[in-house]
Amino acid sequence: MSDNERESVAPVEGRLIGRVRKERIVATIRSQGFMSSVALAELFQVSEMTIRRDLAELEMRGEIQRTHGGAVTEDPAARSKTPREPFFDERHLVNAEAKVRIAKAALTFVKPSQAIALDVGTTTFELARLIGPELGVRLFTNNLRIAATHAERNAEIYLFGGRLREKEMSLCGPVAVEQVRRLWFDVVFIGVSSITPQGIFDYSIEETEIKRVLIERSTRRIVVADSSKFDEMSLVQVANLQQFDVLISEAPPPPALASSLAAAGVEVVVAP
Repeated sequence: MSDNERESVAPVEGRLIGRVRKERIVATIRSQGFMSSVALAELFQVSEMTIRRDLAELEMRGEIQRTHGGAVTEDPAARSKTPREPFFDERHLVNAEAKVRIAKAALTFVKPSQAIALDVGTTTFELARLIGPELGVRLFTNNLRIAATHAERNAEIYLFGGRLREKEMSLCGPVAVEQVRRLWFDVVFIGVSSITPQGIFDYSIEETEIKRVLIERSTRRIVVADSSKFDEMSLVQVANLQQFDVLISEAPPPPALASSLAAAGVEVVVAP
């Protein structure tokens, strides 16, 4: 626990039952704005694993938002502005020309015979359309649309199993996550719903688990996001800026975000 956290938060005497502990965790984070997992574990005299489980449940209930190393809260009015997840067909029509430009720029990062992971998303879908069988890549995805696109071309494609999200036509859940953990990829292309100086975010908790493991299991990690995603806020943090290597967009990020990306060592590619 940092000195500031020690000075501003009184220790809790004795262990609390789970329901009460979670209520007090929310109250503590709201009063401080941010609390680290380590500090919460020390404060409530439980393990960090218990705290992480508590924070995951509280995030699902919309009471806090997990960040790298801890959690923050927003006021209810701000949380109510978090948009719902638009369906794939809706998103595919938004900034369609920009997504094609981004996909073409992303294609330059694909090399022959590589193992390529493609995350679910409208921009990664456009990239999948451009990867021809002549490159001889092995393509891995949890997205049925991407898989179908490449099946038509007799390309080598591997599909992760799991629970079907019908609107997204994607497969996710513990089965898919465990399959990803057994593999290693040359490069992964990640789609996101927002990117801020705090990191990259997405709408779906289930999809986020897949994204995180894909990032962990890839040599090169590339985020593809059109400029409408800049400085927006979404439900779940996927990773911080230090956890990926390249951002490809059709426009430069705004100054504050660009500065954060540079500090994190992220290469920014603006699609021509």
